[in-house]
Amino acid sequence: MREALEFMGYLHHVQIRYGEVDMQQVVFNAHYLAYCDDAADCWFRSLGALGPASPWDVMVKKATITWDGGARVGDDLAIAVAVVRWGHSSFDVGFVGTVQGAAVFNAEVTYVAVQIGTTTTVRVPEDFRQAAT
Repeated sequence: MREALEFMGYLHHVQIRYGEVDMQQVVFNAHYLAYCDDAADCWFRSLGALGPASPWDVMVKKATITWDGGARVGDDLAIAVAVVRWGHSSFDVGFVGTVQGAAVFNAEVTYVAVQIGTTTTVRVPEDFRQAAT
C-alpha cells in the first residue's frame, strides 16, 4: 500500500503540537486516527464532495492502524491519502504517514456512504469515484 499512495491521491500535512504527545514524547496513538479523519475530510472537500450542500456523507465502519515510528513535537507529519478499494456503498482509504521520509504509520479506513443526516446507505456517487481515482 505504501508505494501506491506515494504516487496518487492527496497529501495532507499536520504540524505536531505539544499537547498531542504522551509521556514517551511521541504523538498519543488516538491522535493518528483523528489526523486520518481530518486528512480524508480535507481531501473529500477538495474534490467537491461532502460539503454542506452534499446529499451524501460517510460513516466509518472499520479502521486499522500500524505504527512504524512516532511523530514528535514540531514534526511535519505528511499523510498520503488514496482510495485503495471501491465497493458499491463503501470504499477503503489508505493513509501513509511519514516525517522527513521516515515511516511513522499506515492506516486503512472503510467508509460507508450514507444519505446525509441518516444511517441509510447509498451508492458512492460516480462523480466522487471519478474524482478520487
